[in-house]
Amino acid sequence: MADVAQLTAWRDALMAARYRGVRTVEYDGKRVTYASDGEMAAALADLNRQIAGATDRISVVRIQSSKGL
Repeated sequence: MADVAQLTAWRDALMAARYRGVRTVEYDGKRVTYASDGEMAAALADLNRQIAGATDRISVVRIQSSKGL
């Protein structure tokens, strides 16, 4: 599995190509051509999901207090 920096670079390249209206993306000497915008959107969603899963987030915060009695 790629690290977060690599996933972010792939996502940025894919988003830039999508915004330009280009369906071919080049990164790391590889070329990928997507058949449709929907396919690009699915790839972006997958990359975002992998990035979110790779970063550690605090999901529960517990607060405890007392009145000092």
